[in-house]
Amino acid sequence: MKKAPFFAEGMADGPPQAQSFWIDADDGVRLRMCCWMADGAEGTVFIFPGRTEYVEKYDHVARAFAACGLSSIAVDWRGQGLADRLIDDERSGHVHHFTDYQRDVAALVGAAGDLNLPRPYHLLAHSMGGAIGLRAVMEELPVASCVFSAPMWGIQLSGALRPVAWSLSWGGRHFGMGQAYAPGTVPESYVLTAEFEGNKLTGDAEMYQLMVDQTRAHPELGLGGPSLRWLYEALRESRVLSRRPSPPLPCMALAGDGEEIVDVDRIRDRVARWPGARLEMFENARHEVMMERPDVRLRIFEMMSAFYRGAAALTDRGSQPDAERPALQSEAP
Repeated sequence: MKKAPFFAEGMADGPPQAQSFWIDADDGVRLRMCCWMADGAEGTVFIFPGRTEYVEKYDHVARAFAACGLSSIAVDWRGQGLADRLIDDERSGHVHHFTDYQRDVAALVGAAGDLNLPRPYHLLAHSMGGAIGLRAVMEELPVASCVFSAPMWGIQLSGALRPVAWSLSWGGRHFGMGQAYAPGTVPESYVLTAEFEGNKLTGDAEMYQLMVDQTRAHPELGLGGPSLRWLYEALRESRVLSRRPSPPLPCMALAGDGEEIVDVDRIRDRVARWPGARLEMFENARHEVMMERPDVRLRIFEMMSAFYRGAAALTDRGSQPDAERPALQSEAP
């Protein structure tokens, strides 16, 4: 694998250092992946980012995992970050078929094998990555457990807007307008157009500013609103997945009570139909629960650490008792 850029400005200090590489999906789309290898790691977390995201955004998460003995690996999905953009308008969030993201998943799993990252594998999937991750675990992604952060198992739309979204996105797909922006969205990155006060992502000003600074420093990482084609594919994928049974894996879902982007009722419904799964709701938290205020981040990282350790023990691969393992620490950049 060839080395790829990683923009470290504003990142947390200390090990492990991120290593980025170019990888190719089986249809020739070039992706960027990043790994954070922890010394003596006893497992690896696959990080599935959300729409508009890029691997640098998860540096603080990967460092927190490393503090408790877990390596991490993340990907720039096709059409975003430094991965190949799919249409001439590189600011548009576009995908031809939502299942194409599974090609990216397969490439990432292959890269983890090439890098000999330690097993067991675990999943952390955020927002759009939650939809990608749900299909992946349904199709036997080789992970011992899965955590979903504000998963996009449904898009938050009013009852009146939902049929309009379906109609417009279907029409755009069938009448040659699939690359047009979805109504109400713009080519500019959300964090460059929305002031901190009233934003839908986080109540933590420092973390919001980090996203702003990263996007301003490296506009090539930025992404605007979704295309009509992406909207149609996302709505369709959410509906298809909602009709399928949950896989036999330990599962934990996380969401904020201030969520305005994904459909929390769909999350509740899925968790209720997933034997043994649990949903953790966080007060005064928005969509980016892992980028909320430090006390929320610390609670979440501690929950995930304990959850992954428990799942690893169930694989009979062995793990140290909790007393012998360092607790996760909040790694604010």
